[in-house]
Amino acid sequence: MRTVVAGAIGAILIALGAGRAPAETVDVALILANDVSRSIDNEEFTLQRQGYARAIASERVLKAISAGKRGAIAVSFLEWSGPEEQKFVIDWTVIRDGETAAPFAKTMLEAERSFVGRTSISAAIDAAMDAFAKSTIQADRRVIDVSGDGTNNSGRPILEARQAALALGVVINGLAIINEHPLPGFSAHTQPPEGLPEYYRRNVIGGPGSFLLVVQDFSTFGDALIDKLVNEIASRETRVRLTLAE
Repeated sequence: MRTVVAGAIGAILIALGAGRAPAETVDVALILANDVSRSIDNEEFTLQRQGYARAIASERVLKAISAGKRGAIAVSFLEWSGPEEQKFVIDWTVIRDGETAAPFAKTMLEAERSFVGRTSISAAIDAAMDAFAKSTIQADRRVIDVSGDGTNNSGRPILEARQAALALGVVINGLAIINEHPLPGFSAHTQPPEGLPEYYRRNVIGGPGSFLLVVQDFSTFGDALIDKLVNEIASRETRVRLTLAE
């Protein structure tokens, strides 16, 4: 009787497993975490979105993807602002080539802005970690790419969120955007005493091979992002030389 029951259970488990797609395995699982807080005006927001769309489908980025061991990466696009304002504009998407990158870029250009609130880098990191935990995608590396123009001014302490992510083996890279013409009332936020790049070094980036790229203005965001993505996709040994604050 036990043999019959065991056989029946085994058959059920096999049947259930047969209906599930195997977990995708990629070189990198990358979350693009983009700051859309109120210190970023609509023109700057547009330049960011255009930069992301152009970068993900650029020849250099696609070449870096194809050169990987598995020839594929998984990317999701997170917009964030205050502690309760995080939205995945684009969920996990596996990109291998121009054909798979094009829909990702198109959605990015067409989607409306998610928020215009305060700046909680810590909540963005926490949201990214939750997305990693829920994903079925298997990756050799997990990376959060945080881009922003100001300091963490709401939510839990940034160092707590960063440490929690690093403890689970996630790498956090940064793209600090220098906003020399902030909206009235935001200069202390976008231009901290130690400078935004140093703030990101001390409080945001971390993990093996982590790096910071500094963008001098929003108009050069797209070019800088291409360089950054190439280096995040490539192994540390095959990175291109950049002016990086590692």
